[in-house]
Amino acid sequence: MTLAIMSALLDEQRGLLEQLVSPQRVKRAGRTFWCGQWAGQDVVLVLSKVGKVAAATTTTVLIEAFDVKSVLFTGVAGGVGAGVKVGDVVVAEAFIQHDLNSAPLFSRYEIPLYGRATLDCDPLLSALLLEAAQLGLVGVGDHIHRSLLLEAPKVHRGLIASGDQFVCDPSAAALLRTDLQAAGHEPLAVEMEGAAVAQVCHDYGVPFAAMRTISDRADAQAHLDFSAFVSQVASPYALAVVSRFITLRPGK
Repeated sequence: MTLAIMSALLDEQRGLLEQLVSPQRVKRAGRTFWCGQWAGQDVVLVLSKVGKVAAATTTTVLIEAFDVKSVLFTGVAGGVGAGVKVGDVVVAEAFIQHDLNSAPLFSRYEIPLYGRATLDCDPLLSALLLEAAQLGLVGVGDHIHRSLLLEAPKVHRGLIASGDQFVCDPSAAALLRTDLQAAGHEPLAVEMEGAAVAQVCHDYGVPFAAMRTISDRADAQAHLDFSAFVSQVASPYALAVVSRFITLRPGK
């Protein structure tokens, strides 16, 4: 019942890596995989690298070479949904590719030959992750919120949009959201990897769940103090939530 934990950034993975008992490093496909145990469970940690192709490659290697039975992704994202603020956490219910358009052969956003535009996350894993987020973020340092002028985090659950572009322009973010809404989709956050991981896991029948800490509102401020946010906010959030998730997850 090996669990893969994919992280988007090194600072975030570092806190998770420190939890592994007797970690072993394995190099494959230009990536470094860390295998070990966390609270008695077999775990593999890896950085996805950036973008959908890189994330798909990483996920495929996890499944083919490490025989993982479930995949968890943790990272940061831009908030685009109403009420989704910097410092909040979004647990994915499903993913969509906001930059996918094979018209006129297929409807906009539809994954060719899949007959659908969105791919659902695993209901059980996602429910556990939602519970872990709600419990794990309670009591995460109030000093974090005060020092960065953030409110206590809220946990949301819904659709996350992925695409091979860093969305940091207010008009682009607004257009992205409006276009998705016009097609019947209500995104809460935007990032660059999740939909690809979801598609690979769908193809292999491997359960997948994901959480994203909102680092910005996908606007002109998206690049400001990003590294500080990841190390001071997203990394402690990830550690708190994943630690709780590990204790809730069956199959030790």
